[in-house]
Amino acid sequence: MSNPRAGGIAILDFGSQYTQVIARRVRELGVYAEVFAPDAPEATVTGRDPRGFILSGGPSSVYEAGAPQLPGWLAQRALAGDAALLGICYGMQAMTHAFGGVVAPSNAREYGQAALRQTASSPLLHELPAELTVWMSHGDRIERPPDGFAPLAVSGNSPYAAMGDVERRLYGVQFHPEVAHTPQGAAILANFVFGVAGCEAHWSPAAFIDDAVARIRQQVGAERVLLALSGGVDSAVAAALLHLAIGAQLTCVFVNTGLMRKGEPEQVTRVFRDQQGIPLVAVDATEDFFDALRGVSDPERKRVIIGKLFVDVFSAQARALEADGVRFLAQGTIYPDVIESGASSAQAKVIKKHHNVGGLPPDLHFELIEPLRDLFKDEVRKVGEALGLPESIVWRQPFPGPGLAVRCLGDLTWERVEKLREADAIFTEELGKAGLLRGDTAQAFAVLLPVRSVGVMGDNRTYDEAIALRAVTTDDFMTADWARLPWDVLARASSRIVNEVGGVNRVVYDVTTKPPATIEWE
Repeated sequence: MSNPRAGGIAILDFGSQYTQVIARRVRELGVYAEVFAPDAPEATVTGRDPRGFILSGGPSSVYEAGAPQLPGWLAQRALAGDAALLGICYGMQAMTHAFGGVVAPSNAREYGQAALRQTASSPLLHELPAELTVWMSHGDRIERPPDGFAPLAVSGNSPYAAMGDVERRLYGVQFHPEVAHTPQGAAILANFVFGVAGCEAHWSPAAFIDDAVARIRQQVGAERVLLALSGGVDSAVAAALLHLAIGAQLTCVFVNTGLMRKGEPEQVTRVFRDQQGIPLVAVDATEDFFDALRGVSDPERKRVIIGKLFVDVFSAQARALEADGVRFLAQGTIYPDVIESGASSAQAKVIKKHHNVGGLPPDLHFELIEPLRDLFKDEVRKVGEALGLPESIVWRQPFPGPGLAVRCLGDLTWERVEKLREADAIFTEELGKAGLLRGDTAQAFAVLLPVRSVGVMGDNRTYDEAIALRAVTTDDFMTADWARLPWDVLARASSRIVNEVGGVNRVVYDVTTKPPATIEWE
């Protein structure tokens, strides 16, 4: 069986916020792409025998001290004609600097959409219109390209908006083909991946499953595996994949914190124990979590308390299972977790806090297995569908690790969380009835605010809390826009929440983008 990860594209991350997007766009073409730091060892980058290399953008100026540079080994291979190369924005400037060209500050910076005009034909821009709309984001520009490079396209402020050494398969573009604001960007990347680098489309959910099952069986053998099952998409797909590979050798532990959405604890048990036939240990730790969180309103303290207590509860089960012969610990780590944890690049701009990719006490000695660590979220969902998981699990909307604790602003009490749980269920139900839970909203939820306002119900004055509704659209969750939901849907949700959820007399809708806001409120 061929390795679907071999013969793909290696991406060197110079710190661009779009690096993950580049990888996702290449994978959408059916070709495996992996992200590396520019200073990663040559053997690490070339371990899967990539047929091409893409250099990401980045915030630095390549001529400044300490700026990341094109690795010497890759420069040598590229100049010898042994490596197909595409530099994007800073990546183009890093190529130019390494190959002897000149990069300098631009008198007129380019940010946003720009008009691009082709000045020469090339495999990179093959069969594309003579004039293109592209997305620019740069303050430096190419003043003189390296020897052997010819201009391929110009923009208003960039005489070398695209350049190439066709014979050696080396190309650079000053714009970002990976973002949606470059309408022909996917075609440009496809031209490089297939026409220049010569890749073949082997990356698919079915190919991943076959390869992953073989890898799991080779790693695990006849040993037993423990998985923490949260009910979220990632751990659910990991459980289904492991169960396909090793069957009853897998045991899942589900910890009910009391902070899940309405009906989710029951659904986890029903789907995985009853329908999938996966050995499942369910632990109801609701009282422990609410006792630990009593009087805590600071969001960071909530996260710390929940994380520590979860580890304590899970560890108690893990110790018993380890004593019973379980050797491996499986986690639903996915590729963005790995990248955002700083594993891929010292230059990457880490916005999220470090993901907990371990965290168990040192007295537990499990070997780690992470069957999904090469997948993006959209790929995880496709694999889940291919494995036959129900749509209600595969397309479950994103949910924070601490659960409703970070959507219940202020003090955490059982009464307030129940209030939020009911409001969230009503909002989700109304979106589902309107067909707005897939595609139209990437994430939608309710938030309980520690704000009281005056209202009137019947002839009585009320002084109750407010619910904020949040729904966003996004392709990658790095940026997001608020969803333009139909007014009648919002009206029905608002009316039902006020009438059916005690202690709520006001509903508001969040119309803030990310940035400046985050998607979650805490």
